[in-house]
Amino acid sequence: EREWLRDFGPMQFGANLWVAPHGAEVPQGAVVVRLDPGLAFGTGTHPTTQLSLILLEKYLRPGDTLLDIGCGGGLVAEPMARLGGDVTGVDAAGDNIRAARAHAEGLGLQIDYRHDTAEALVEQGAQFDVVLALEIVEHVADVGLFVGSVAKLVRPGGLVIFSTLNRTPKAWALAVFGAERVMRWLPVGTHSHAKFVKPSELAAHFRKGGLQLDDLTGLVFSPLTGWSLNSRDLDVNYFATATRGSD
Repeated sequence: EREWLRDFGPMQFGANLWVAPHGAEVPQGAVVVRLDPGLAFGTGTHPTTQLSLILLEKYLRPGDTLLDIGCGGGLVAEPMARLGGDVTGVDAAGDNIRAARAHAEGLGLQIDYRHDTAEALVEQGAQFDVVLALEIVEHVADVGLFVGSVAKLVRPGGLVIFSTLNRTPKAWALAVFGAERVMRWLPVGTHSHAKFVKPSELAAHFRKGGLQLDDLTGLVFSPLTGWSLNSRDLDVNYFATATRGSD
């Protein structure tokens, strides 16, 4: 059942970030996350994970404090730590946090993983230079409340990055019908098309939370070239990047 691991080899994300199994060769001077994958941690092969790492490498500065909300097993948090970020990961699922801690400890990475929520961190007064909310907002009960919490967690002048799904017929066809019911990549019921968020709606929530929308970038699939980032196509998956104004 684990034959898929035979095809797992070094993968490059952006200019200098690599995810690779132990023993696999990578270019000299590369920033590398060594990963012998288990099912709880993942492999980085999901396109949204791959493109997230490419995008984040562009924004993260060494020494930045970074919060990864819904961090899962740490597949985004670990590369951010390797790039010099001071990383905190939170997740509401205890099993995810346990897997993330074990993997980071095995690699000697200092990442503050917490079994917690964004709202709890707000109550604690925590703030960060960069806050990530990747593939989260389409699952929350109150989008406005969640975005407001995220806005409070970023320092003035800091950056927030969301990724989510647009509420379009094309998104339903690909992310719900195609991915769940045809290809069976995800369990049926993982997504509700009614909870997908249009970019204009997310931008409105940003404004209410004191965030200035800076950029919208789509994640686009082509049968010829695979997945890529495209600022002109937001029909299915997209990233939204915003900054918090000075208080």
